Amino acid sequence: MINSKDLFRDLRKRITLLQDASETESILYRVLEEVPGITRSDIIGQKAVSLTAKETSALDSIINRINQNEPVQYILGKVDFLGREFAVNPSVLIPRPETELLIEAVFKHVTPAPGKILDIGTGSGCIAITLSCELPQKQVYAFDISEAALKTAKGNADKLNAQVTFQQADILNEEITLNDFEFIVSNPPYVAVSEKDTMNANVLNYEPHLALFVPDNDPLIFYKVIAEKGVRALRSGGRIIIEINERFGKEVKEVFTNAGLNDVRILKDLEGKDRIVSAVK
Repeated sequence: MINSKDLFRDLRKRITLLQDASETESILYRVLEEVPGITRSDIIGQKAVSLTAKETSALDSIINRINQNEPVQYILGKVDFLGREFAVNPSVLIPRPETELLIEAVFKHVTPAPGKILDIGTGSGCIAITLSCELPQKQVYAFDISEAALKTAKGNADKLNAQVTFQQADILNEEITLNDFEFIVSNPPYVAVSEKDTMNANVLNYEPHLALFVPDNDPLIFYKVIAEKGVRALRSGGRIIIEINERFGKEVKEVFTNAGLNDVRILKDLEGKDRIVSAVK
């Protein structure tokens, strides 16, 4: 038997990465909730715990992986997004709190009537699945170029009983054959290759580059294509809501305006950074 608080302290000392102490402790609380299944309250209350050999080995492996900068979400294979648990792996980006703003923007404009929603570059499916679960009156479609990502998204949809139609598609080189969408949403690749030097190792070394990076000579490539093809696929009064690189808010707004979209607005995240662009057909 071991005091769970002593276990927490011992594991904390073994994490050698130089990062924010509160973030490290938050990660460790999540790990211990999985293995061996003790909560933060248990640790604070110094609950006695008896580790099996398998649990000890699992904790050793997890700490080693954390010390190699591997994201804890990939280590545990799951992440919470707006109250739902999504499976994640290195074929998909880890859903981030900023993307929740995109969902909120949809909710502000949605109607109770039937309608169609398209998610471009769905990844784990967190956007499409959340919208399907929260708006069962809507038909939700989701595109991604990656077969591995679609497999992950389909698994999440099955687990969460979401009705989403998935399709493998390369939005840069294929037309959107469906139309009459009430919403087109997307969190496309938007990090310029030149920004690699500023990125944390846990993102750069583990998350899929296909879903992250755009060329330095055309960083707005996805916004241009989504604006051009999206305006044709939207119904009158339909809306594109898209996550952006904070560096290019004005430029993305101009792209959408030039494509003939109206009421183009830049929405800021909780840190005051440009994060979402919304536009109406």
